[in-house]
Amino acid sequence: MGLGLAKEKLLEDPDAAATMVAEAHGEVKLALQELRDLARGIHPAVLTDRGLDAALSSVASRCTVPVKVTVDLDERPAAAIEGIAYFTVSELLQNVSKHSRARSAAVDVWRSEGRLFMQVWDDGRGGASLDGGTGMRGLADRLGAVDGLFVVESPEGGPTTVTAELPWRHRSGAPAEGGRRAGKASARGRR
Repeated sequence: MGLGLAKEKLLEDPDAAATMVAEAHGEVKLALQELRDLARGIHPAVLTDRGLDAALSSVASRCTVPVKVTVDLDERPAAAIEGIAYFTVSELLQNVSKHSRARSAAVDVWRSEGRLFMQVWDDGRGGASLDGGTGMRGLADRLGAVDGLFVVESPEGGPTTVTAELPWRHRSGAPAEGGRRAGKASARGRR
């Protein structure tokens, strides 16, 4: 949180301080909602009851920047895959709120060739990588453990596009036909 820095800037640059306070306020709201979700048992009820579209829209509504969410699925994946997708996008949107300095973001989720794709884009400052901290590396490792793929494209100056890919599993637990990797996820991206 940038409250300490905002306090220092208050006299010399009130506009910058106000922006920092607004960003910190958004981060606090996000953290409180995360705690509420955790207290409800990790797996949010909206995901269980209504699926990825509603759950990701709920997460996006708490982001500190406007987020357009598009979920194009003709059926729901297995609960485990749906949960991984939800938590992956949630963490990526937290990164947008906390680090990107973006003015807008978008989430796209779709199914293709036996895979579930998630793409999070923001118009922020860029520079995100798998080497910068443990968050992105942790996501890549978690997806890799379930035959997933995680690609970060984030040149300095932005924009940032993160594409994640998971094997499609039906709610019955059966794998999708043609469930092998479709190649580099970013090549299949929508942006």
